[in-house]
Amino acid sequence: MPDDKHPLDLVPDLKALNADVLFGKVWEDARLSKRDRSIATVAMLAAMYRTKELEFHLAFAQKNGVTQDELKALITHVAFYAGWPCAVNATRVADDVFE
Repeated sequence: MPDDKHPLDLVPDLKALNADVLFGKVWEDARLSKRDRSIATVAMLAAMYRTKELEFHLAFAQKNGVTQDELKALITHVAFYAGWPCAVNATRVADDVFE
């Protein structure tokens, strides 16, 4: 996919909801910091084995102040609550993102 193409370009209504609601409202809700929201999101994506989304959110979490060391600890935590395969997959994704 070209760099200027968004993965949701095929479905404009979904792309608009993603921009306006998810990142425009949910991520801007002051009741949770973006850092805390990133930690929760990475944990859920790792637990659900959502590899592509996890790749984006591991990088995004670092921009929101979550350290690589904290993300590694989070992945270990996920192993015991979501299962070993989910944590191993998250480790593979993190290895690529952290390079």
